[in-house]
Amino acid sequence: MADAAASVIRPHFRKRVVVDAKADSSPVTIADRDAEATMRRMIEAQFPNHGIRGEEFGACRTDAEWVWVLDPIDGTKSFISGSLAFGTQIALLHRGKPVLGMINQPITGERWFGIGSSATLNEEPIRTSEKTALGEAILYTSALEQFDRARHERFDALTAKVRFTRISHDCYAAGLLALGGIDLLVESNVFDYDILPQMPIILAAGGIVTDWDGQPLADATRYDTVLMAANADLHRAAVKILSRLG
Repeated sequence: MADAAASVIRPHFRKRVVVDAKADSSPVTIADRDAEATMRRMIEAQFPNHGIRGEEFGACRTDAEWVWVLDPIDGTKSFISGSLAFGTQIALLHRGKPVLGMINQPITGERWFGIGSSATLNEEPIRTSEKTALGEAILYTSALEQFDRARHERFDALTAKVRFTRISHDCYAAGLLALGGIDLLVESNVFDYDILPQMPIILAAGGIVTDWDGQPLADATRYDTVLMAANADLHRAAVKILSRLG
């Protein structure tokens, strides 16, 4: 599916594609729609009893034992800007829990994969960072405009404690976290198709994924807050700052 989606996306990259606005004003292109449609056809042909939830064409059979979660282009704003900080995301859920995750960058050919205790980048094993001091940590987030005022203030408090902060890397940031290049990834107001494909990769690479209060992510289609950390020490330090009880 990742290969098929990539073949659809690549011809549109750095071209002047038409950009439409969805109901929530977020952008969408023919590349988003056609890539998801291609993946959905493949699932329907191979696994007709499986459920599907995709960003562009909604959900079907989500009460099935196995459900695929598809984000054809995570980072459409990056894609239409010509930035490489986007990717196709795929997750497979078993009884509501993500057991397989993939981030595929169609242009560079980088492919992160997570299942069980195995996390790889282009089939080579990867591990999260071993940094434990918050002052040495590198912090990323995808979009500050997703933060309300209270969460923005908590995020600013965390940025004041880390080594440095970068913004707007979309799913590519999750790949960098699994690879050990960055140490913390903080998100707010995101959907399941943004996060679920990343979880098996981060967890298998040795990281931790919770909300800002340190609680497991609920079975939901939208998350108010998400915290991904390279290890328990950094997770504990970040929760102390981000948590409503901190």
